[in-house]
Amino acid sequence: MKILLVLIFAPLIALAIFYFVFPGRLVALGRAALRRRGRTVQKSVIVDGRAWPYLEGGDPAKPTLLLVHGFSGDKDNWSFLAPFLTRDYHVIAPDLPGFGENERNPGLAYDIEAQTARLKAFADALGLDRPHVAGNSMGGWIALRYALDYPQALASLILLNNAGVNGANESDLQKQAANEDYNPLVLANLEDADRLVAMVVHRPPYIPSRLKPVLYADALRYRDQLDHIFWVIATEGRDNPLNDRLGEVRVPTLIIWGRHDRLLDVSCVAVLEAGIAGSRSRIFEHVGHVPMIEDPKATADVMKTFLAELN
Repeated sequence: MKILLVLIFAPLIALAIFYFVFPGRLVALGRAALRRRGRTVQKSVIVDGRAWPYLEGGDPAKPTLLLVHGFSGDKDNWSFLAPFLTRDYHVIAPDLPGFGENERNPGLAYDIEAQTARLKAFADALGLDRPHVAGNSMGGWIALRYALDYPQALASLILLNNAGVNGANESDLQKQAANEDYNPLVLANLEDADRLVAMVVHRPPYIPSRLKPVLYADALRYRDQLDHIFWVIATEGRDNPLNDRLGEVRVPTLIIWGRHDRLLDVSCVAVLEAGIAGSRSRIFEHVGHVPMIEDPKATADVMKTFLAELN
């Protein structure tokens, strides 16, 4: 009986110790578990003298999916989606310069053209031959620009709540940032984290207070630089959206959006559909800004159906 009790309670005791004493290790264990479930491993490649960390999973002989994270995100934004993709696809998810574990050089240019050129150099360094390029938010804007700047270098385009296009209606983010004196996507402090999560995710998860200093450490440490990058891309999106260039997209395109996106209004979908010939879309009624995190299985199912029809 005592042995049985030990077997039952020992894992709970260990979890409690990690939570209260070693929250950083608990977060690291959770991240590692997500990667194992998705069959991805972290690797690195030097591109133009800069180390690019990235996640890779799946069989390299299968079609490649190049996944591009959004503003203030990183490669692990795709770890929720990976379990549903890596059996059928070769998945590559990098950290872009300025984010995650990539170089945080404040002297770099962070406009979309510059980041797109860097992504192409990354793909070339890995020898990726016409990957399917998918991106969320800022990463979707970069993916869209990739299709415009390098039309022969990708097999298809998947846009998940992408920035870079203006819809008929303003989003909450656009309204709040209109005066250019308030950035809703930069944390003021740890207490501000719940507000930010609620803005991004339609049904915000509960985040234990002990884990917040670990989860949001980078967001606070690099707050000023993230604020700078935000205004670079926000100004570009306001002054030079890609609405008038959508007709130049020549690859098969899938558009995925969350109905309750407060950052980029769902009215952008109609603009994208009208502008990109032959594009198709799927709007999730229960999702906000990050469908690959909020409902990874449904997102993967839509992506796989689209990709299967291309063969």
